[in-house]
Amino acid sequence: MSLQNSSDDKIEVIRTQPHQSLGCSIIDENGREVPITEDMIQDACRELEKRLVKPAEQK
Repeated sequence: MSLQNSSDDKIEVIRTQPHQSLGCSIIDENGREVPITEDMIQDACRELEKRLVKPAEQK
């Protein structure tokens, strides 16, 4: 299979509960371990989308 055909592949996504830990953590400014949740990932993605800058049009 080439990379060009890979877009036809289906990968099942199993959604977790919004506040359920995804099995990974970050360390906060106080040195405490904070579980990363699905909500945290979704919030980060939305924030990145807001900051997306469209490329200038080519003339």
